[in-house]
Amino acid sequence: MNGVAWAADGAAAGGAATFAQFIPLILIFVVFYFLLIRPQQKKAKAHQQYLSNLRKGDKVITGGGIHGQITNLSDSVVTLEIAEGVRVKVNRGAIAGSAVDNGSQAPAR
Repeated sequence: MNGVAWAADGAAAGGAATFAQFIPLILIFVVFYFLLIRPQQKKAKAHQQYLSNLRKGDKVITGGGIHGQITNLSDSVVTLEIAEGVRVKVNRGAIAGSAVDNGSQAPAR
């Protein structure tokens, strides 16, 4: 009977030890969530909001690096004028962001 009591006590301690082994894994997941996943979700949400607020006349840059001015919009297609009289249609999701026109200023050194 004495051996059975020791075995039951060992099983209870083993369960606590098993949980203690998962604590570092849980902490790693929490760190990854706050340092990687959450900021990425915020960035994606902000970009989606930017895409939904596009207007004619906005100067944008595509993911491929093409600068242009929006001349026409539809739900999924944006028409960009990349040179005088040269227009291309791109998917709305291909717009990477706003193109800042710095003119012909040389970069500061």
